[in-house]
Amino acid sequence: MRLFPSDSSVTKEQINGENNRALLYLNVYVLTSINNFLYWFGLDIFHSGIEVHGMGYGFGAHQYPISGVFEVEPRSCPGFIFRRSVLLGSTDMSLSEFWLFMEQLSDKYHGDTYHFIAKNCNHFTDDVCMQLNGKHIPGWVNRLARLGSFCNCILPENIQVTAVRHVLYLENH
Repeated sequence: MRLFPSDSSVTKEQINGENNRALLYLNVYVLTSINNFLYWFGLDIFHSGIEVHGMGYGFGAHQYPISGVFEVEPRSCPGFIFRRSVLLGSTDMSLSEFWLFMEQLSDKYHGDTYHFIAKNCNHFTDDVCMQLNGKHIPGWVNRLARLGSFCNCILPENIQVTAVRHVLYLENH
């Protein structure tokens, strides 16, 4: 696993020299086998990552004000069990253009800003997908976070979303 931004220095010549279309996949993972039970209640807990140009990219939490975006082998995110891939379309971005895009996007996704309801891995993959091909990820992937935002008042205080934080998040997305 490698965090973004990396030390790669992609030049404009490299970008102009590439022109290839890449398929865009959403790789969906489960945390534990308890999802097999939660599935029947529509309360699945999913982690997701984007696969493009043969690599997987995700967003995770840590305590530091640096990028929480990471790169992994597709369909093998540490700590999660791979469930399925969903084809989301394609992008005309070359590999080097994609790297520049991810380096810029990683500034917006610091590990210490991760929030289970307001800014999680599924929000990240949705943001990536929207910017690459204008489509959202399937709604079922982040259903639990959406339910959590509607039921905010009954959640434990440490995962509640304050109105100010929620408004700021929505303004920036």
